[in-house]
Amino acid sequence: MTEEAQAAVLETRLDPVDAERARLFALLGRLLGAPPDAGLLIRMRALRGETGELGEAYAALADAAGRTRAEAAEKEFFHLFIGVGRGELLPYASYYLTGFLHERPLADLRGDLGRLGIERAEGIAEPEDHIAFVCEAFAGLLAGAFPSEAGSSAPFFTRHIRPWAARFFADLEKAEMADFYRAVGRLGRLAVELEAAAADLPA
Repeated sequence: MTEEAQAAVLETRLDPVDAERARLFALLGRLLGAPPDAGLLIRMRALRGETGELGEAYAALADAAGRTRAEAAEKEFFHLFIGVGRGELLPYASYYLTGFLHERPLADLRGDLGRLGIERAEGIAEPEDHIAFVCEAFAGLLAGAFPSEAGSSAPFFTRHIRPWAARFFADLEKAEMADFYRAVGRLGRLAVELEAAAADLPA
């Protein structure tokens, strides 16, 4: 995500609910794009949520951050998502929806990203259907960080996150190599499930 997009995620003029949703998906995108450094781990130890499942998931992430050193998180990230040959999980929409990489879901996403004015940052090797990218793109849409029409976040979620992301996060929750990232999986799964439930409410 660009610096402008990150700033927009924190924009205080946003509706408070949308701002919180944007911050949540921006955090997920950050943690799934690269392992947390020591500074981020320290900041996450202060996370507090409201009551309910989402609040409990925030508390679990704060606890996991308190038990984790940056070196351990980096090693865990490598085994989960990179590995020697491949990681334990393949965090791509194409894989979850078709069983293969670089398939139609990626092409569909790229088409929508072009229409929304969202571009992959320079130096990023991962294809756009990586879970980190779609989380950050959704956060930016919620925050109004991109030159797209108002209301673009809902169809983006429906097309590019809802069909597969909850399954990915559930797999992350129970991944053999997950420790810190088990809490990330729980938070992500709940975030997607809550977004889906809200989308199904009558207008």
